[in-house]
Amino acid sequence: MRILFLGDVVGRIARQTVLETIADIRAELQADFVVVNVENSAGGFGVTPDIADQFLAVGVDVMTTGNHVWDKREIFAYIDQESRLIRPINMPEGTSGNGMVTVTNAAGLRLTVINAMTNLFMAPNEPMFPAISACLDTLVLTEDTDAIMIDVHGEATSEKNAAGILYDGRVSMVVGTHTHIPTADHRILPKGTAYMTDVGMCGDYTSVIGMNAEAAIGRFIGVDNGKLSVAMGEPSLSGIIVDTDDETGLAQAITPFRRGGTLSPTSPQSHPA
Repeated sequence: MRILFLGDVVGRIARQTVLETIADIRAELQADFVVVNVENSAGGFGVTPDIADQFLAVGVDVMTTGNHVWDKREIFAYIDQESRLIRPINMPEGTSGNGMVTVTNAAGLRLTVINAMTNLFMAPNEPMFPAISACLDTLVLTEDTDAIMIDVHGEATSEKNAAGILYDGRVSMVVGTHTHIPTADHRILPKGTAYMTDVGMCGDYTSVIGMNAEAAIGRFIGVDNGKLSVAMGEPSLSGIIVDTDDETGLAQAITPFRRGGTLSPTSPQSHPA
């Protein structure tokens, strides 16, 4: 199985680029599933029902989120009805929506996606590790599902690393989002789980994590350069491609995906032999 995951989509231009190209990218890469983090897709802050529907209409299988999931209030009702839009699993009991979903493609392959949010340097939520572990206690890889992906949304690299090592061998991939900067540590862990601390964003990298540089820098140096707004340059699409073994559900290969904008491009052209 091949899974393509795109990191946080930041703003309108990046969103339109993903919407216009993702079907062709999927066909080119022969991806069985496409997962996209959409929590910054509405003007850099949140996601709307209309935007979520647009992603689904072009073939995105699952949408993950993070700390900005509730920035658009209209998403509360939508997320209760649309299971393919998920929010962090460790939000307080009673929170709208769900933090895990299993989807099945036309070939009958099953992918389970778990969305979680770290606790260090993030808004208060329930402890992440017990929440993920409780999910995995209900799943057996290759029996209940053919692959398991965890999107760990968070600030601290240490916490994401800990999740990768803790769940190594139990899931197909543990990959991070939130910092909007792709890390260089993609690898397969000793027990067979693909790992990357942060897959980066889909957005303008001539910016401060996707936001207009002048306004963002002003906050650091004490100058009021106006409110934060999405940078409007050509976006780079950034993410990860993971190939899994049909027999075990564990990873065979992990490859960064980067295309367009200012980042150097990289992506496989076809399934490995």
